[in-house]
Amino acid sequence: MSKLIVHAGDFKFDARFEEALAPKTVAAFRKAMPFESQAIHVRWSGEGVWMPLGDLDFGVSYENHTSYPAPGQIILYPGGISETEILLAYGGVHFSSKVGQLAGNHFITLTSGLENLTAFGKTVLWKGAQKIRFEEVS
Repeated sequence: MSKLIVHAGDFKFDARFEEALAPKTVAAFRKAMPFESQAIHVRWSGEGVWMPLGDLDFGVSYENHTSYPAPGQIILYPGGISETEILLAYGGVHFSSKVGQLAGNHFITLTSGLENLTAFGKTVLWKGAQKIRFEEVS
């Protein structure tokens, strides 16, 4: 059985895919793994970091979507009225963009290291972009 790990800046979080709730999003994301990006602090949404992905198309639409991810939940916005992006909530989030409220597919939940989640978010806020990597290991 494989394990999902999220390396975020100097922090490491264990995580799980929400396969039962977002099977198409999980399958599409798995095809892109290991997935690497830069996390920057959100502009409008609250306490979260995001990975802007431009016109990257994962080929999915809405499933298990929310505008209010809880801390430790990761959502994928598949694009449309704003660019494709991945968002990780570390506190209160109302997912939005300059064009208004958005909803993203909740497809990953962090399961360990949550005591470091706020520290990661504040590192991004005060020190700038941080590398982030999603990988599955045996």
